[in-house]
Amino acid sequence: MKLPRPLDPVEIRIAGALLEKELLTPDVYPMTLQGLVAACNQRTSREPVTDLSAADVTGGLDRLRELVLAWKVTGGRSDKWEHNLDAKWQLGTPGKALVALLLLRGPQTAAELRARSERMHDFASVEAAEELLETLAAHSEPLVVELPRRPGQKETRWTHLAGGAPAEEPFAPRTASPTGPSAIERRLLALEERLGAVEAELAALKGSLGA
Repeated sequence: MKLPRPLDPVEIRIAGALLEKELLTPDVYPMTLQGLVAACNQRTSREPVTDLSAADVTGGLDRLRELVLAWKVTGGRSDKWEHNLDAKWQLGTPGKALVALLLLRGPQTAAELRARSERMHDFASVEAAEELLETLAAHSEPLVVELPRRPGQKETRWTHLAGGAPAEEPFAPRTASPTGPSAIERRLLALEERLGAVEAELAALKGSLGA
């Protein structure tokens, strides 16, 4: 699906947070404004970490609504928000998990995406995640792209195209394992995701009590 224009960083963060919370914490989805602000500003599972205000997020939601990428759900004690990315981007649950991670954390390898997506969708293997990434990249209007392998890197990274073509990044050498994250790294990644889910649930609870 071709976007009318590239999304700005605030819109990208909001879209990623809505996708993530739909899969991780469906009991607090659609999300209140307060819960969404907390989800955008999580200290874990976000690169970069942001400090968006309620006004920032409200403005981003209004712009996403103009693009028919988000809806306001009225009724109850407070208005809530949900994404419309299923219809616009034609993503199933596996695709939503990968795209959410790319929107929230930027370029990542297929191994990193597989490890970090376990609680949203459990890919059978790194190859399964990579196959879906290749499918998303092969669309007539691709949403993801594989970045060129840098010198010293054993794995290529993937990034989203919601904000337009990716800018060339400065080279920072790093050691990458050909088999992906170690068992300890996978446990740390899973712990990060659980902590993020708890943060979102607490924010949603505060929002409902204060509404």
